Amino acid sequence: MRPMDRILETARKKPARIVLPEGEDPRIVEGALRAVRDGIAQPVLIGPRKTVEALVIGAGGTVNEIEIIDPQTHEKTQHYVNAYHTLRQHKGLSLDNARRSVADPLVFAALMVREGDAEGTIGGAVATTAATVRAALQVIGRGPGVSTVSSFFLMLMDKPHHPKQGAVIFADCGLIVEPTPEELAQIALSSAGSFKALLDEEPRVAFLSFSTMNSARHKRVDHVAKAVTLARTQNSEIIMDGEFQFDAAFVPSIAASKAKDSAIQGDANVFVFPSLEAGNIGYKIAQRIGGAGAIGPILQGLNRPANDLSRGCSADDVYNLIAVTGAQATTITR
Repeated sequence: MRPMDRILETARKKPARIVLPEGEDPRIVEGALRAVRDGIAQPVLIGPRKTVEALVIGAGGTVNEIEIIDPQTHEKTQHYVNAYHTLRQHKGLSLDNARRSVADPLVFAALMVREGDAEGTIGGAVATTAATVRAALQVIGRGPGVSTVSSFFLMLMDKPHHPKQGAVIFADCGLIVEPTPEELAQIALSSAGSFKALLDEEPRVAFLSFSTMNSARHKRVDHVAKAVTLARTQNSEIIMDGEFQFDAAFVPSIAASKAKDSAIQGDANVFVFPSLEAGNIGYKIAQRIGGAGAIGPILQGLNRPANDLSRGCSADDVYNLIAVTGAQATTITR
């Protein structure tokens, strides 16, 4: 079964209520309508009712087939204002400022998730990553025992020219700019959990560098090696190794000469990049030159699922991320 088909199957078993705060964007509407019709989720579109209804009808839908919430008239808006005020009053937030904050659809959507009225949220088609992540962190918060919220891209390799078929995770490509060894270790552990939950396969985690098993000496290599040690200390059951150059982590014949004693054996499926710079460049090369599908950035480590779209996303991207968010709501343990 193709990786995306497996995720769709998981989401379809128990369609989650996924709130989409950018209901005024045609791509969001199109992706959400498709999700409803395919039975993978129960999307909720947020925005001015008349505007969103017109977009739904323009996309060939009906106002009865998808839920629309207008924060200006919704019966629970005051409840969310009070909840946000309680959450942030220790920061000096007044009730009036709480009301203004909840008028932001990203905050409104995150509060729906926090208060149990939705199981996940997706933004970022219009809003920046910074705004999307800030709402998720402030309102939904980190999961128990999680020190670092991070992100990953699910990279789909399903074209005939791909040397391996399946899916891998690239992390962190969207959030932590210069992770410390401690943060790299947390990114690795979170990514391993995400891979297992979404794809039901055992993760094999490779920590990437410009060095393979001390082939180069540099403080940045030491930085990655320390992260490997920390991650193993926290969880000895997950197969993790490094540092690797990418080819030694991905190509068995190269691993045989560069890292023959490693348990990875050139067959990693979770790749932890040493910096956001490297990860972001890496996933875009794989996507634009290699032709891999790229779903994300998908956030991990939050108390409930909240994910971020690219502002250049398509309706297909919206649909796929709805499926992933629904699968997270069903399967990912925190």
